[in-house]
Amino acid sequence: MPRGRRGSRVSALEGGREEEAPPAADAVPSVLWASGQQPEAAAEQILLRGIFEIGRDSCDVVLSERALKWQPIQPERPTGDSKCDFLRKEEFIELKDIFSVKLKRRYSVRQQNCGTLLGITLFICLRKEQNKLKDSTLDLINFSEDHCDTWFRQFQKILADFSNRPKSLKILLNPQSHKKEATQVYSEKVEPLLKIAGIKTDVTITEYEGHALSLLKECELQGFDGVVCIGGDGFASEVAHALLLRAQKNAGVETDLILTPIQAQLPLGVIPAGSTNVLAHSLHGIPHVVTATLHIIMGHIQPVDVCTFSTTGKFIRFGFSAMFGFGGRALALAEKYRWMSPNQRMDFAIIKTLAKLKPEDCEIAFLPFNSSQDLEERSTEGSRKSDCNDQWQMTQGQFLNVSIMAIPCLCSVAPRGLAPNTRLNNGSMALIITRNTSRSEFIKHLKRYTSVKNQFNFPFVETYTVAEVKVHPRSNSSRHNPEEEDGPYETTSGKSFPWNIDGDLMEVASEVHVRVHPRLINLYGGRIEEMIPK
Repeated sequence: MPRGRRGSRVSALEGGREEEAPPAADAVPSVLWASGQQPEAAAEQILLRGIFEIGRDSCDVVLSERALKWQPIQPERPTGDSKCDFLRKEEFIELKDIFSVKLKRRYSVRQQNCGTLLGITLFICLRKEQNKLKDSTLDLINFSEDHCDTWFRQFQKILADFSNRPKSLKILLNPQSHKKEATQVYSEKVEPLLKIAGIKTDVTITEYEGHALSLLKECELQGFDGVVCIGGDGFASEVAHALLLRAQKNAGVETDLILTPIQAQLPLGVIPAGSTNVLAHSLHGIPHVVTATLHIIMGHIQPVDVCTFSTTGKFIRFGFSAMFGFGGRALALAEKYRWMSPNQRMDFAIIKTLAKLKPEDCEIAFLPFNSSQDLEERSTEGSRKSDCNDQWQMTQGQFLNVSIMAIPCLCSVAPRGLAPNTRLNNGSMALIITRNTSRSEFIKHLKRYTSVKNQFNFPFVETYTVAEVKVHPRSNSSRHNPEEEDGPYETTSGKSFPWNIDGDLMEVASEVHVRVHPRLINLYGGRIEEMIPK
């Protein structure tokens, strides 16, 4: 679709204020509208009707309560002409897919005023293959100031009625994520779309680990509709943890032992700019920056379960997933090689940890997740009472790895997810226990994650769907050996064991108690197939 007459410089104006022309977007494939299922038309009120040039055709355009429809105006043909119906096929877009509207003008060097009006540009969120979203434009060309002003104001009114869409966002950016490309990702892909959508932003570039946590504890958030983090999984988890801690503080909840946490007060947007992007991949079905940004702009909200991690009488943190054993040891070793690139140091750590593969001797107690009734009870009454000992199950022995995950944990090396049977908000966690076995068999198990085969179809792997888990390392487990880089770690409080919680290393010396809390935080996003009614 043309963006203006040949040789002209076109930019968009909104409310009489001049803005730079947005980056050229691909023309919207009209076949997606013409052949798709049209919105319900029964008793749908027509708001406006007029003539615009769309592409190279003069079209009869109708704006109704739910959709914008148009069809080319064709000259009258002889009765019985079989081509008539085909040429007059109607196309449409749904209004809920429009995220911005601007007046389209052409400027010349000598013009001192607001330029020559060409029409109206609609900015559209387009659904592509799988879970991918893409921004596109539709130009409605008409040179009449009054005509375009009437339509422009009507479109503005329609967009204002989408109250769930954010108007002001607090942006937190981690410049150290992955290849230190988060700043570039924001300036080139995220910021332009937020500007087109008219969303006000307040950007803070974090300066050290834990900066986002300390910032969100004290900063004023009343004027924002949401918080957006740009970085990797560790950074996203830190921001989610900070928002939830802020909610507990505001509600006066004692944070030493959180049994029934309060939901985060603002939704969180996650823009992937890390090395694995597990949270963004699980949330959107694809680790795609534009898709994540458009979910935020469109105000798509996805409630997500969150875990609490605590030791005896002490709360540790909020998180979405954790690994103990191999997963914790590999991350702990990778942290000693921070001078390497993220991918290099993690690959190196995995290989070295496999070379020194050894199990952890521990006891694992878990509370099975039973039914939707269990979810409803815990949603209304808080966490399940832990004193019902007859419901707990226990296993003990030598374990190579223990995974506890409240989300599917999709990533490039595990396209089905580390916990493929888990959902974002089904109120349960996946407990995956890998018992001691040979190195070759354990490697076979790890390789299965990269394929479509069942990675749990091994005699040494056990899977459970649980509501709570307690992991208690035995006191004689993995005696500290100064020559081993991956043994228990000396801290001020004594020996500790490494945990990988959302990509962050946590060193804990005693039992860890993990609870899942249904729909504790709202995230901007959602997979397309889950958003669209069947």
